[in-house]
Amino acid sequence: MAKFVLALDQGTTSSRAIVFDRRGRIIASAQQEFRQIFPQPGWVEHDAGEIWSTQLQCAQSALRQAGASARDVAAIGVTNQRETTVIWDRATGTPIANAIVWQDRRTAEQCRALRERGVESRVTEKTGLLLDPYFSATKVAWLLDHVPGARARATRGDLAFGTIDTWLIWNLTGGAEHVTDVSNASRTLLLDLHSLEWSDELLELFNVPRGLLPRVSASSEVMGTTLPALFGEPISIAGNAGDQQAATFGQACFSKGMAKNTIGTGAFMLMNVGARPQASNNRLLATAGWKLAQPESISYMLEGSVFVAGAVVQWLRDGLGLIARSDDVEALARQVEDDGDVVLVPGFVGLGAPHWDPDARGTIVGLTRGTTRAHIARAALQSIAFQSADVLAAMQRDAHQPLTELRVDGGAAKNDLLMQFQADISGVPVVRPAVTETTALGAAYLAGLATGVWANLDEIAQLWRAERRFEPAMDAARRDELIARWHRAVERSRHWAA
Repeated sequence: MAKFVLALDQGTTSSRAIVFDRRGRIIASAQQEFRQIFPQPGWVEHDAGEIWSTQLQCAQSALRQAGASARDVAAIGVTNQRETTVIWDRATGTPIANAIVWQDRRTAEQCRALRERGVESRVTEKTGLLLDPYFSATKVAWLLDHVPGARARATRGDLAFGTIDTWLIWNLTGGAEHVTDVSNASRTLLLDLHSLEWSDELLELFNVPRGLLPRVSASSEVMGTTLPALFGEPISIAGNAGDQQAATFGQACFSKGMAKNTIGTGAFMLMNVGARPQASNNRLLATAGWKLAQPESISYMLEGSVFVAGAVVQWLRDGLGLIARSDDVEALARQVEDDGDVVLVPGFVGLGAPHWDPDARGTIVGLTRGTTRAHIARAALQSIAFQSADVLAAMQRDAHQPLTELRVDGGAAKNDLLMQFQADISGVPVVRPAVTETTALGAAYLAGLATGVWANLDEIAQLWRAERRFEPAMDAARRDELIARWHRAVERSRHWAA
């Protein structure tokens, strides 16, 4: 029996591949960063060809490091930055333009016009989402309307649309499979969340031709095989989920009421709400978590999305030059005992849940002559926790139940200062797992579940282990004071670009 599962973890700033064994342990990994393209303020693009080439190189490198051949790999699981939109020529496989990234805000005016038509409540009812540039549908329409000849080519059936999972699987299979899974499809604004099928009503509303769309599969089933030339022999592609749903699966949040927060470029908190979608009264999103083919089941989530989390640390590094490496931020922040009354709101591309303000912009308030770069670093880290605390509070109001713990993962979860402040400001224990690469691990579990590597969810849940638990230690009055100060700063950042 094959010893390993290969996870392809295609993120917003880098492509990674990780080889896992049957106990969910990392055997080998490879990672490559790729270019971030900013053509105009508020616009974010990627070169889809570069995404594919870096992802393939990482996969091949990880297998070499593991000393593994294709025969040693039971299956490949794919996980990806969600909502990022690629359109390509079906005949040549060539993208018609750069990919429009989930962070991109160029369609804010289109979303505003749709809201003014009074259609948002109907869209939310069908999709669980809000009318926001974050999601794929308006990005698709923008490309069709701004790339010369694209709409006519799409109408003829010459073009294909996909989120990054679909783009990778298309390339892995040599164009044989044009497929996505329910978790990624539910982020497009084009899927009926209840039937899990593409909606003709939504396609008409957003002016997207049906012929562009991939088929929608389960998240855990064999959905294709790789070209033999890529890895020496074909490998089954048997897992696919958007990064946040994959991380929730990797955190073994299989029961209703369990929640996790992934802190990467953004921060994404998801709570399992069971087998039926739950509408939010607090401007959170309802989304598909995953669908299993064997045994057939579906899990839905409530989600709160923070657009800029770990990216604020990258900004300290690349934009301000305050640190040489992202990992240096904790040591710099620890040079001061507190934030010196400095609050940083990282609204660089607007604010996500629960504010949903595409016109918000980054703000630093409370600066004095005594402010140092260490205060700014500490305020930047705390901004991640404050934003997550806002989402958690909204989620608990929707769920009508207190959270007993919050499982965390992603690159910033390794930061002890941030994790303790997250527990303090949320008033909820924060638990970091032994394996923090839970996004890739979730993709591996989905693929292995479909190919017999793991028998069932109980077996996977038994593999999850905590590495450290951070208990809340802040006085409740102090917590309330800091949250109120944070909200005052948020109000100063809102509607700035309107």
